Amino acid sequence: MDAIFKALADPARRSLLDSLAAKDGQTLKELEAQLDMTRFGVMKHLKVLEEAGLVIPRRSGRFKHHFLNAAPLEEAIDRWIAPYRPAAKATLTLKQRLETPMTDKPDFVMQTYIRCTRDALWDALTDADQMAEYHFLARKVTEEDKIYRYYFEGGEPMFTARTLEAEPKSRIVSTFEPHWEEDAVVSRSTFLIDEEGPYCRLTIEHRDLKYPVAPGEGVADGWTRWAAGLKTFLETGQSVRFSAEAQKEDEPA
Repeated sequence: MDAIFKALADPARRSLLDSLAAKDGQTLKELEAQLDMTRFGVMKHLKVLEEAGLVIPRRSGRFKHHFLNAAPLEEAIDRWIAPYRPAAKATLTLKQRLETPMTDKPDFVMQTYIRCTRDALWDALTDADQMAEYHFLARKVTEEDKIYRYYFEGGEPMFTARTLEAEPKSRIVSTFEPHWEEDAVVSRSTFLIDEEGPYCRLTIEHRDLKYPVAPGEGVADGWTRWAAGLKTFLETGQSVRFSAEAQKEDEPA
């Protein structure tokens, strides 16, 4: 917590976060051009933000891209107003470590730590019945030949995910094919699993998105709610759907 407030105390670091909020995944050169300071100075500020978990660096070829990680801010907020922000619990333990090299730059990156075994996490990510238990909107998921189809509560198709690559209990790459809009662009999602004692670190990456990612909206909000359901399901065994619709259903009449 102290590292977060220390990182936010400097106006230059706040400017860097504002810049990443407006355009995520910028390189050092892009960020340097926006501040009246040396390259070394910008690097020092980025290091502080990385240590606080507010920025996640990601190398692609010769370039290092920087992504805003809002989870530590959610954790700080959740400490005082958790009863009013159930969705904030989604990524309380998100961290900034990304270790697996990729050849192309992701449009969205997120991490969470889940108290579970590698086997349990892998099963939750590949078993259609379990997927339907924790997804924030899908009420039914089917699987055939590693093609997963998600359905809304009324039975309407939500999206399809075709497995492109799979390294057992370590990595999954699949398509993301929305069915809720015409001419939807097919994108790619990646799950990376690393085990750390009693915890598993799950990294989520999303590529080839049609629109820029805005923190707390669209794709970012969807992954936050999805991760909240997955984490709760694995750690408590309870099926909780972190969606506005589900919250309305749970409200007393």
